Amino acid sequence: MIRLKSATLRRGLKVLLDQADLTLNPGQKAGVVGANGAGKSSFFALLRGELHLDGGDIELPPRLTIGHVAQETPALAEPALDYVLRGDAELSALERELALDHDDGVHHAELLSRYEAVDGYTARARGAKLLAGLGFSEAEMQRPVADFSGGWRMRLNLAQALMCRSDLLLLDEPTNHLDLETVVWLEGWLRSYQGMLLVISHDRDFLDATVGSILHVEQGKLNLYTGNYASFEAQRAEKLSQQQQAHDKQQREIAHLESFITRFKAKASKARQAQSRVKALERMEIIAAAHVDSPFTFSFREPESSPNPLLRIEGGAAGYTPDKPTLGKLELSLQKQARIGLLGVNGAGKSTLIKTLVGELPLLAGERHEGKGLKVGYFAQHQLEHLRLDESPLWHLQKLAPDVREQELRDYLGGFDFRGTMASSPVAPFSGGEKARLALALVIWQRPNLLLLDEPTNHLDIDMRQALTRALTDFDGAIILVSHDRHLLRATVDDFWLIEAGRVRPFDGDLDDYSRYSQEKRAETASASLQASDAGIDRKAQKRAEAEARQALAQQRKPIEQRLGKIEKALTPKQAEHAELTAQLQDAALYDVSRKDELQLVLRREAQLKSDIDELELEWLMLSEQLEAIALS
Repeated sequence: MIRLKSATLRRGLKVLLDQADLTLNPGQKAGVVGANGAGKSSFFALLRGELHLDGGDIELPPRLTIGHVAQETPALAEPALDYVLRGDAELSALERELALDHDDGVHHAELLSRYEAVDGYTARARGAKLLAGLGFSEAEMQRPVADFSGGWRMRLNLAQALMCRSDLLLLDEPTNHLDLETVVWLEGWLRSYQGMLLVISHDRDFLDATVGSILHVEQGKLNLYTGNYASFEAQRAEKLSQQQQAHDKQQREIAHLESFITRFKAKASKARQAQSRVKALERMEIIAAAHVDSPFTFSFREPESSPNPLLRIEGGAAGYTPDKPTLGKLELSLQKQARIGLLGVNGAGKSTLIKTLVGELPLLAGERHEGKGLKVGYFAQHQLEHLRLDESPLWHLQKLAPDVREQELRDYLGGFDFRGTMASSPVAPFSGGEKARLALALVIWQRPNLLLLDEPTNHLDIDMRQALTRALTDFDGAIILVSHDRHLLRATVDDFWLIEAGRVRPFDGDLDDYSRYSQEKRAETASASLQASDAGIDRKAQKRAEAEARQALAQQRKPIEQRLGKIEKALTPKQAEHAELTAQLQDAALYDVSRKDELQLVLRREAQLKSDIDELELEWLMLSEQLEAIALS
């Protein structure tokens, strides 16, 4: 058990924890959420002993083993697999001791017994399985750590953390450098993890799949909610609604007391009562108003033109070397309102296709035809490196719009939460999320009609992701999106292209279909080498029959799952509007005689929404039962 009592933690002048209380139980899995700068990473540093409380107490179990992802990876000549195995510190220590021990007696036997107890004989197999799950081939497992790029080194650090036989696993944005397939694999691994898990993440689908509670860091407090992220949103909305009602009631009471004091403090006959009310005001613990508004308010400006098609590629080949193209036989036509998500493992060529479409990579073969007035907006993480660190957000925007009034540019930047002095401050000290927001703001300002986004949500918090999702939903142009954020993909794209084996083709299915497809492909690849010697005709026939059975089940599931997706999409805005109307009906002022017509409108709309929601939920339930029946058949 981990317990914090009246915990206070400061970093400089900023109070991150203010007499916070928290109890976490063994085996509990919690997602840690909150605005950037709220103190989530500092809370992890506190648990690891890197920071110490300024007040209060923290209780940790004795001999607690904590696994966490290192932020730096030295350029080592050590093979990747050996580097990962060092994540199990006890095993590594035993191996060093065994290497130095030349005694064949009792001590050596004790060492061997301990080695067996920590599963030392299976360690390499377990490490290789972790690396395979994170997308490394057998050959890559033997390559030096120094050979890998920054993103793949972060995967090695993640594998090292998972290799640790920990009691508590701390993960800070573990999905940032992963593709969708690896995120799905990691979800499965974390669900089977036996220890306590705390994971900082802004990916709501990832949280929904891995945790059973949400720890919200806000205003110096640690508030624990039971349930996944979707449940947390509903509970917090209800809590804020109740807080706002209590605040409003208290404000009316304060106004009444102050009115009495003002009217009667000068009258001798009422002086005692007035003084009594002054003391009541002084004793009153003020309830803060609830604040739920996102700091981000922006939208895409309407494109200046919309040619159709926007872009065509005929007989194309794309890549970096003419003799070995990454993608071939490209036959693409982008219509003016296409909304496409790109699927495929890391290295398949998603970023290569994006760079080819934007023109950063010229075609190796074939023809490119651009519509008249094509204007491409392109966002990728490497573009953050092109920001001028010594200049401000305002300076960057003025370079794009030298003739626009400064106040208009400041208003625009305010929608991305660059307000006041921050808009005119140098970019250098900005966080990764702040730089990503600025790069997005610069793309959006240019009024593109074709938007190419390569992992736009890395480093963005949930509020900014939600604002981006809303803006993309309303965008009046074409979108091609690479992202491991399934919530963003589901909300903003209509079709998927699969990049696989050097080809680009439409994918006939949704994200759930693709998750199953990708995991089956992984399983086939992993077992291929083990079963190479057992490739008889009977086994082939069996595998073919199994594949046909899976395909038949998928065909049965597909229309039901597609309808379920549409129902869920339709329910979300209706439930939100219904909650808003329910809150309005709790307002006593609405029942004033002068607002009779307004009340009738609200009542009729609330009744209609309730009927629609009930009907959709009933259909959802029936379809879900059909899916369960198919799964059991």
